[in-house]
Amino acid sequence: MSLVCLDRVTKVYSHAAAPVTALRDVMLTIAAGERLALLGKSGSGKSTLLHLLGGLDRPTAGRIAVGGRDLAGLSANGLARYRPETVGLVFQAFHLIPTRTAQENVELPMVFAGRPPAERRATARASLEAVGLGNRLTHRPAELSGGERQRVAIARALVNRPALVLADEPTGNLDSATAAEVMEVMLGHVRAAGSALVLVTHDEDLARRAADRVVRLRDGTLEDEGDACAAAT
Repeated sequence: MSLVCLDRVTKVYSHAAAPVTALRDVMLTIAAGERLALLGKSGSGKSTLLHLLGGLDRPTAGRIAVGGRDLAGLSANGLARYRPETVGLVFQAFHLIPTRTAQENVELPMVFAGRPPAERRATARASLEAVGLGNRLTHRPAELSGGERQRVAIARALVNRPALVLADEPTGNLDSATAAEVMEVMLGHVRAAGSALVLVTHDEDLARRAADRVVRLRDGTLEDEGDACAAAT
């Protein structure tokens, strides 16, 4: 059964001098547990699609359903609950809070999900130990290497065992050796959690190594017509 359904999704940004269509009539299904790589050049709409799946933005037209929930039908509060419950986000720039320790950063999604403090602390410690950072719990981001920061971001993204992990160029700021290590860590944890993964990248080799399926975006449209997705709801 499909976890994700995008049905004729269009996104137009109208705040510029002239409207910009970032996505046009995108149809796509993603199965539960599937690893999907989304390839495309800069400006092709990859990050826009990820933001829509993450509930960080809303489509101009079309329907997005994740786990049977129509994201367009959710209120702002509903989307705020959807994100920590269903989605894990990994960004190229890490987006860790600089004044908080590694453990405190990993605890944040559990705070938003309403989990009790003792459970948050224990789960965050276990998540950091699982990515090899059990000895970095009290370190702040500035005290960590780039690879360690991304491992913290992965632990944070996966701490609630989300059904869907969205990774936007997660190794873009890392050297090749560190990037390979970080990808192995992320893929191992995605498989262990049974999560679906959408990996945005421009790296064809990485896409083929990491994913079960590769799809391509060009100028806001999928190069191949996506599947009908009535079964996702």
